[in-house]
Amino acid sequence: MTERSALTAASTPATATPATSTPTTAGGAPAPAPGRRPRVHYAWVVAAVALVVLLGSAGFRSTPSLMMDALHNEFGWSLGTISGATSVNLTLYGLTAPFAAALMDRFGVRLVVVCALLTISVGAGLTMLMRQPWQLILCWGVLVGLGSGSMAGAFATTITGRWFQARQGLVTGVLTAAGAAGNLVFLPVGAWLVEQHGWRAAVVVVSLAASAVAVPVLLLMRERPADLGLLPYGATEAPPEPVRDGRALARTLRVLRDAARTRAFWLLAGSFAICGATTAGLVGTHFIPAAHDHGMPVTTAASLLALIGVFDVVGTVFSGWLTDRVDSRLLLTVYYGLRGLSLLLLPQLLAGSLHPPMLAFVVFYGLDWVATVPPTVALCRRQFGEDAPIVFGWVLAAHQIGAAVVAGLAGLARDALGNYDLTWYGAGALCAVAVGLCLALRTGRPTDRAVPALP
Repeated sequence: MTERSALTAASTPATATPATSTPTTAGGAPAPAPGRRPRVHYAWVVAAVALVVLLGSAGFRSTPSLMMDALHNEFGWSLGTISGATSVNLTLYGLTAPFAAALMDRFGVRLVVVCALLTISVGAGLTMLMRQPWQLILCWGVLVGLGSGSMAGAFATTITGRWFQARQGLVTGVLTAAGAAGNLVFLPVGAWLVEQHGWRAAVVVVSLAASAVAVPVLLLMRERPADLGLLPYGATEAPPEPVRDGRALARTLRVLRDAARTRAFWLLAGSFAICGATTAGLVGTHFIPAAHDHGMPVTTAASLLALIGVFDVVGTVFSGWLTDRVDSRLLLTVYYGLRGLSLLLLPQLLAGSLHPPMLAFVVFYGLDWVATVPPTVALCRRQFGEDAPIVFGWVLAAHQIGAAVVAGLAGLARDALGNYDLTWYGAGALCAVAVGLCLALRTGRPTDRAVPALP
């Protein structure tokens, strides 16, 4: 500073710059000063951590389908018995989701997710000691089901709702696609481990991986943008102060009671139950043993299921992009209709070796696998406002109950009939029912009660 400028600054009256109070967010933390925002918004760091969590969670859930033949050969358990453990897993996965959303509000995302990952690690590790079917149900059905359910779709909905105002549909699509991307890693590796080293090696990997994923959650996960003095990504003003309710169980049941009085909730829950039945319940659980029935090696079938995951990533991210631009009800109608057509054709495509029509099914079905999630989440937000994460948790519970019922029934049908043909045709018919539910949602009233809409 020159002598002249120093004298000028010293002679400037103190009243030339009025005192201003530091702006704060609704949570009381100082708001970011203009021009000093970080180059990368921390919302993307939180989304990346959530992506890692969901990648691992998806891989953990896919492991039972790889072990069905191995467990049958070692213990002599029927596929129906083994599918029963998967059904318990899927049911608890769904029923835990709405309570997990409320627990995240009460105790924080980081604590709930870390506890869930450690529960999965313990459940998978104890599987190595089992000798009876009830032990499989306890370890893989109850413990892994509770753990993975705590990181279900309600987790992704909570993250996007808290941290993003812009790009919500796209981020929801990316986090949803993490389920498929997790299969890309775990299915081929798990199939190789089962064939080369036995099913116990696969569950050891799952147990260790669940513990490892907890590390970035502890180090990097934050609860809300206000904790760092930030606004949600894309927001121009602070969101309202979140309502603190210490009774997570009571709030979860109250939200269910209120939502169950609306037409939209039952239409969304019914269609999403069919989504679960025709994806995780049937294809996710029984595609590998069904392909093996036709002479296809387990590693090849697992690779095809992983390839479905490749195209699922593309389809779900694109669906998230479309959800920001196209009527979500129209998207759901198209998705369920195309899925039904592909499942009706699958019995004619299964064979002992790969061929072009089978690869065409993998591409077509993969693009549609969980493309239904972003528009379903968007409809929950539109209909139920700030309760959307918990409502979507209940809708997801319907998804998993549908998956559990079909996973068990498909195993029983295979034991009774010797093949899966009837289950594929039944799944195609269910998709037609889902189309009807989506059309009813489109023509019905948006909701039976007034709710605040999220931006």
